[in-house]
Amino acid sequence: MHRVAVLALEGVAPFELGMPSRVFGNARAQDGSPLYEVTVCTADGLPVASDAGFTIGVAAGPEALAAADTVIVPPAHALPALLRGEPLPQALAAALAGIRPGTRIVSICTGSEVLAAAGLLDGRAATTHWVHAPEFRRAFPRVRLDEEVLFVDDGDILTSAGVAAGIDLCLYLIRRDYGTAVANRAARLCVVPPWRDGGQAQYIDRPVPEPTVAATTATRAWALERLAEPISLAELAAHARMSLRTFTRRFRDEVGMTPVQWLTAQRLEVARHLLESSDLPVDLVAHRSGFGSANSLRQHMRSALGVSPIGYRRTFQPGSPALA
Repeated sequence: MHRVAVLALEGVAPFELGMPSRVFGNARAQDGSPLYEVTVCTADGLPVASDAGFTIGVAAGPEALAAADTVIVPPAHALPALLRGEPLPQALAAALAGIRPGTRIVSICTGSEVLAAAGLLDGRAATTHWVHAPEFRRAFPRVRLDEEVLFVDDGDILTSAGVAAGIDLCLYLIRRDYGTAVANRAARLCVVPPWRDGGQAQYIDRPVPEPTVAATTATRAWALERLAEPISLAELAAHARMSLRTFTRRFRDEVGMTPVQWLTAQRLEVARHLLESSDLPVDLVAHRSGFGSANSLRQHMRSALGVSPIGYRRTFQPGSPALA
């Protein structure tokens, strides 16, 4: 099984600490066997106080980090000094230094501050909770921070925004490891959506619009039923009964990305599902997902996922013939 170590720090938030165990625990193979082994540990093997008024005892120490395939760092509100430039506690720094090269490292919410203080995010793209973004940017100027996204995948290091974005990232990791079907099943068991549109931009504190202002929700639902068809920006705006300029602005405010980016993301999800669950030729997958041609699908998959449709299919259907 894939070994996941979740690091409990002093002042850890219990919800985020327990989240990986619940989400990854719902990832099962076809025969019902678990796909992940999740261990909660501390930097020194000793209990830590949570920020909810109770103490958390664990069965493992830093050795769990050294043995893990994925290490997850939830937020800990007892470490605000990191944003003032103070170093990591010695035991924590030593525990992080013991992580094997090539191990996947993940942060939830302000757990990104721990990774940044350890130098693991220098020169990398990352995110954190939007409330803490200004302080984070001042404390860690070498990090390429994007506070408008729900999570950032930078290869072997992934960071997520606040609370629920940690669930989004855990489900994304399951999808990356074992495919859409396993991730969707885990999401259903957790009673959460398999993925959410957009980014933190839709949650950042802004003046509440007037109730009479039209939204783009109905238009998005309309578009999802027609992904296989060509859909222009003008058609989307016309359906929403807005001008192009107003529709584009309102869509970005609500979803956190442009209409074109959103359409591409939805079509990629359809294409991934078809490649994982069917033997349809790539040309037909491209047609059904709305990309029009196999060449267009290849370009979008290589840009977004770094892999061709055939390569993606081989990952999730090793025995499937390579259909062109």
